[in-house]
Amino acid sequence: MPAYRPPHIAASEITPRDIYMSRRNFMGAAAAAGLAFAGADSAFAAPLTANPSAYKLDETLTPKEAVTTYNNFYEFGVNKEDPAANSGDFKPVPWSVKVDGMVGKPKQFGLEELMKMNLEERTYRMRCVEGWSMVIPWIGFPLSALLDQVEPLGSAKYVAFETVVRPEEMPGQNGFFQALPWPYIEGLRLDEARHPLAILAVGLYGETLPNANGAPIRLVVPWKYGFKSIKSIVRISLVEKQPETTWKNANAREYGFYSNVNPAVDHPRWSQATEQRIGEGGFFGANRRPTLPFNGYADQVASLYDGLDLKANY
Repeated sequence: MPAYRPPHIAASEITPRDIYMSRRNFMGAAAAAGLAFAGADSAFAAPLTANPSAYKLDETLTPKEAVTTYNNFYEFGVNKEDPAANSGDFKPVPWSVKVDGMVGKPKQFGLEELMKMNLEERTYRMRCVEGWSMVIPWIGFPLSALLDQVEPLGSAKYVAFETVVRPEEMPGQNGFFQALPWPYIEGLRLDEARHPLAILAVGLYGETLPNANGAPIRLVVPWKYGFKSIKSIVRISLVEKQPETTWKNANAREYGFYSNVNPAVDHPRWSQATEQRIGEGGFFGANRRPTLPFNGYADQVASLYDGLDLKANY
């Protein structure tokens, strides 16, 4: 999710993960497709087995400590360190994802069933709308594999997503000041959702997802800005009309429905032409790199937008 202003925190200043991850973080492991939990005082997620994938990058992985302690998840607070610091009371099990709407076979998927999917490790670039990026080894399965099980109807044109609402466990959803309306909602065109690059992730770095990164299941759409990759999903609906999305509703001038990574379309408050790869130096150093169209996935996804004005449909 985008923050209210671009961050100015050097990667070297990121607090180590073990300081922030608290005793109740997700300890799920896929064992006989069931989730077993380790001791309550452990600070790390459990190992997760996945098949190798052709989706790899010849780029340096972002340090796991940065991936798990430096992110946006406003349900736990608006600062980068808040998700790791404040997500200890969040309980990602039991869990289920309801898939409904314009489908022939609506279904509620339990977490154990989701963990039985053909899991792959895929290394993707992640580009935040704020101008920073990471390289992350996700573990997950194609979103299309889930959609196929519910048999979308011909009238379905879009896919809508919804995040859990638990103010008693998510401090950012509680209190007088609410940064956003809840639940957090997102959407894709159906052809985008069916694209092979779009996955539902259940882990990263060989482990189940930490609470701070969207446990137990989140979307990853690597050619779009990071806030499109909704976390802690509880509902997926097939719909006919373009769904509402949280950041577009909050500020349509700055955050459009598509939000494809596009260095030629600046954010109204900053340039999108370059980015800072977390782990390679400060925001104002010499280590900024050019932002790639569609985050480097143009060869795979640009055809989805043939004939679409990407400046008008940002």
